[in-house]
Amino acid sequence: MATWRQWHLSAISALVGAVLLAACGGGDSGPTTTRVVMFGDSLSDGGAYTPATQIPLGQAAGVPPFFGGKFTTNTFTGYSAASNTSTANVWVEWIAARAGVPLTPHEVGFGPQTVKCPAAATPALAGSCTNYAQGGSRVSNPAGSNNPNGTGLVGANPTFFTRPMTTQVQFHLTRFGNFGSGDIVFVWGGHNDAFAQLGAVAASAITPTAAVVNMQTAATELANLVKNEILAKGATRVAVLNLVDIALTPGYSGLPAANKALLTQLTAEFNTTLGAALDGTGARIVDVRAFLADAVSNPSKYGLTNTTTQACDKAKIQAITAGRDTSGSSLFCNASPASAFTAPLPNLNGLKTGASASTYLFADDVHPTTGGHKITADLVWDTIKSFGWVPPNL
Repeated sequence: MATWRQWHLSAISALVGAVLLAACGGGDSGPTTTRVVMFGDSLSDGGAYTPATQIPLGQAAGVPPFFGGKFTTNTFTGYSAASNTSTANVWVEWIAARAGVPLTPHEVGFGPQTVKCPAAATPALAGSCTNYAQGGSRVSNPAGSNNPNGTGLVGANPTFFTRPMTTQVQFHLTRFGNFGSGDIVFVWGGHNDAFAQLGAVAASAITPTAAVVNMQTAATELANLVKNEILAKGATRVAVLNLVDIALTPGYSGLPAANKALLTQLTAEFNTTLGAALDGTGARIVDVRAFLADAVSNPSKYGLTNTTTQACDKAKIQAITAGRDTSGSSLFCNASPASAFTAPLPNLNGLKTGASASTYLFADDVHPTTGGHKITADLVWDTIKSFGWVPPNL
């Protein structure tokens, strides 16, 4: 029987194929990219928690097939009792493919049981495990979203392992020693810090003023991480994506006005502090905040039809997960048509009737669909191209 390591390699096969095609293009003039490195949270997670989405066909824990694994509208082809191949990419995977390099998760598992660099089972991919982003991760606090103890467990139940971004960078430095001139390094995090501060205010544990100060502190920590542990360790192309206004997402747009205003303020203050601290350092800011606001206001400009509601169906996901998830998390959302699931597999499509993974912006309360990730990738690619970091004809 195939192991989930084998599944994970099959899941990246389509992406690696695209990479190889890009690498064979030749003739492009401009900077060479030998590696893409990603530090962040669920918005950039390439499948760290895939084993949590095992299809319950009686296999031992962690054995394929799986039906989800990324925080988006997961899509798969080639289902069998042993394996399945993912065709859903998050934005940074699109970037790596366009740059002509493979990119796979650094750590895969669920709860305290994880495997580092599963793609290394294929020697040619041993250096590709440089996507360190994980759902729930904060800047420096290991107690991330859905993991209040920072252990990968809530009581006896497995949950996200949420390595903070400071730890993610140390993982990279421990393995590789430094960064190289061929690296493009992306840093995108702080959203889970905003969630934590909003929750603390809602619980009357802190004041709104204290929450703002805490976000400024987190931004300073992130800036120091970029300066002292990334730039100072050899990175020459470092792109830092700013925080989106979470109050524009389906999960938070319906909050009372005061709560929405605080959430907007928390993310804005983080961005202001981060930008000021990185000014003149060589790190470049990618303005994803303005992009999201424009996409929500002008959906047709980006080929979207819906920017206000989620594509994934909470009731379907609750049924698919046998009640394990009641939030409608896109980690468990599958957008494959019913025809992809043949006996003994049940129909695991988790989209709302009439929803589209390519023209809806949001998969769940806060995460993009595969279509949303694609237009985010286009924004980031055009931005780094304007920096002169990739050949102009790519």
